[in-house]
Amino acid sequence: MKFLAVVAPLLLSASALAIWGDKQQQSSLILEEGDKKIPGVSPLEHCSADFGGDILTLEHVNLNPNPPLAGKTLTIEAIGTFKEDIGKGAYVVLQVKYGLIKLLSTTADLCEQIKEVDMECPIKAGETKITKEVDLPAQIPPGKYTVTADVFTEDDRQITCLSATVQFKGSFGAFELV
Repeated sequence: MKFLAVVAPLLLSASALAIWGDKQQQSSLILEEGDKKIPGVSPLEHCSADFGGDILTLEHVNLNPNPPLAGKTLTIEAIGTFKEDIGKGAYVVLQVKYGLIKLLSTTADLCEQIKEVDMECPIKAGETKITKEVDLPAQIPPGKYTVTADVFTEDDRQITCLSATVQFKGSFGAFELV
């Protein structure tokens, strides 16, 4: 399904960004307890409220247009900071659901996936900015899609965990952020 081919790299792109962070900067970015939303204009949020120990701190992620529109180009812009270098062996556990139906559950090599956003391993510690344009297919089946990407180092330390939920309505393919 073309939609999966688009959604998976988007979340993986954001996940690659989410590997940044400086401890002092990170503590100032942690929002009120229970607030998991990633700063910026997007449906992205942390998987849990306990993301302070993540290796990646996201300053913001913006989508344009927001909400995304079927048949249009989506521009993703993200800025984040990695606390440490990320090398080969890092991986992403990716899950895509359509309503309650699991469409995809897979583990992917992070170093292979970040090539989609013109990056390569090792990812150096420090601030990183990613801008990516993705052409969304014109025909996207209506329904609620939930995507989760849990990203780990080679030795299973959490880089980040991100989730997004979008609702396509009708045959026009318009998104409604949930």
